[in-house]
Parts: sequence; structure tokens; C-alpha cells
Amino acid sequence: MRIAIATDAWFPQVNGVVRTLAATVNELTRRGYEVELITPQQFRTMAMPGYASIRLALAPRFTARRLLHTFRPDLVHIATEGPIGWSARGWCKAHGVPFTTAFHTRFPDYAAVRTGLSPERFWPLLRRFHGQSRAVLVATESLREELAARGFARTLPWGRGIDQGLFRPDGALHPSLAALPRPLLLNVGRVAPEKNLEAFLALSTPGSKVVVGDGPALDALRGRFPEVHFMGAMAGEELASAYRAADCFVFPSLTDTFGLVLIEALACGVPVAGFPVPGPLDVIGRNGRGWQNDFPAQVGALDDDLGVAVARALRADRVAAALYGRQFNWDRATSQFLAAIESARQAAPEPVD
Repeated sequence: MRIAIATDAWFPQVNGVVRTLAATVNELTRRGYEVELITPQQFRTMAMPGYASIRLALAPRFTARRLLHTFRPDLVHIATEGPIGWSARGWCKAHGVPFTTAFHTRFPDYAAVRTGLSPERFWPLLRRFHGQSRAVLVATESLREELAARGFARTLPWGRGIDQGLFRPDGALHPSLAALPRPLLLNVGRVAPEKNLEAFLALSTPGSKVVVGDGPALDALRGRFPEVHFMGAMAGEELASAYRAADCFVFPSLTDTFGLVLIEALACGVPVAGFPVPGPLDVIGRNGRGWQNDFPAQVGALDDDLGVAVARALRADRVAAALYGRQFNWDRATSQFLAAIESARQAAPEPVD
């Protein structure tokens, strides 16, 4: 099968979408599939307003359609709702080529944080974008239920995984963190308003708070919270060593659809604290024993009071956290992806919008 993947998010961006797509492409190639990527690297770009590190393709319609026409895919997977995604969608509709989409990011919630408008103002655009997709791939069951309630049809599961050779409990501890006062509370991710980092940074807890990541809110948060250790972006073994140095991973986001960093932290043996919202609920579970509440030990804690969640997570079992985190792997996730797109190829197309 010839699969084209169109995405507005790609390297040098470092986020869950990029890492998910990169790992999936590696697995697909290993299994013998022909994969063509259409990314911002193939276009002239401009910085996304408010996110200098995110580059959006300028007028990608002609080039995107030429690339797709040359590759002749059996199916196109459209990962993002940006300029490249809309261009690929238009080409698929014009040529009768089936396409799937993915709901990686809660753009209505992100846009609401930045504009002050209600998220409901932005949902109609997303319904239109995903409306003729043969399948909308989602990471969690709670997101699938939410989208169904909002009128999104044909949602199918596509889980997430980790690099198990990298994210593991044994290994070096980051030298800049190992000697900090305990407990060491860590957050990893984009430093941006929609991540709700203030809820973590403002906690009155003993020990040290560490933030790994970059983003548009970094300078402002450094000024407001001078006692916090802002380490900048990390990757690879350095990132894994930062996870392992932590006593608790704190995830204050209220808007993530999954939170790849959650399972990376768990696989490194770090219990997770967060709010009881979709994403954390689908990984940690309401009682800290997995989303099905059947894991034999507590691997984290969720509570409406983040400080309470942290205190409970610090008492969780690090060995159990690592074992639970290792259940997430890209081989299984890619099999779900392939099952979804094969189902999509056989599905009848949606009516033209």
C-alpha cells in the first residue's frame, strides 16, 4: 500500500504530533509500506503568530497537489488542520482518493486561550475539515466519545507508544538535577499558555520544580517564577536522564488529547500527578491504577487539587510506574493505525460538503 502523510507539524518542531508521526513512519517503513511525507520542509514558510518555532507553509496548494499526484497514493492520512492539511484534503476530494484524518490537538481550546473567545466558535471549522474523512483517528476512548457527541462520525482508535530503549528506569540521572533539593517535581513540554503551567509553578510544595521545554511563554514564566529551574528543550538520552532524576512528573494541562510525556515519564519509573481530565484520565486513570482501573499498583494520582495529586503521586510505586509505561509501544500503535486506514479504504465515502 502506498500511503501519503500530510502534516503541518514536522521537524525541527518537538512535540507529540511530530514524535508520533516520526515513530509511525519508521514502523511503516520497517514493515515494507511505501510512505511519502508532505511537510513544511518542502515549502516556503512563515512563523505562526505567537509561536516563532512553528513554521507554516505559505500557499502550499500547488506543490502539495503536485507531490500527491506524482506519488499516486492509495490513501492519504492528513495529520493536521493547517494549510498543508487543507491542501491535501482538497486534492483527495478532487481525485476521489480516500483520506483519513487525526484529531491530535484541541485547537478550539487553544484558540480560546489566545483569543478570549468561546471554544464553541471554532468547532464548526473542525467539523467541516474532518467531515469527509473516512476515519478520524483518536488516541483515547474519552476523546472518541467527546467527538461523537460533537457530531464527528467514524472515529477509530490510534494509540501511542514510546521508545522503550530510551525511556527506561535504569540509566544516568541528569547531572544538573540529581543534586537539587527533594522532592524534584518535573514538567516536560511546550511552554505555552494553553499548557496551564502556572497551576504547577504556583504550588506551595517543598523541594524543586523543573521545567524542560521551550515556547512562547518561557521568558514571562522565568520572570514570574525565578525559583523554578527552566532547562530549555531536551531530547534523546538527555531527556530520559531528566525524567529519571525526578520524583514526580506534574502534568497540569487541561487541554491535551493524550500527553505523550505522561507515558515517557512512567516508563522511566516516575509517577504522574495531574488533573482528572481527558488525557490523564485515559493514561493514569481516576484511581491512579490505569485507565481501566485494573493495574495492581498505583502509578500516579489525579485530583482537582493539583497539590493533593502531587502528594499522593509521591507515594506511588516507581517500579510499577515503569512496568505500566512499558505497555505502550509503537508496534502496537502502528498496527492500530494500519487497521484504521484499511477500514477507511473499504468504507463508503461521505457525501460531498
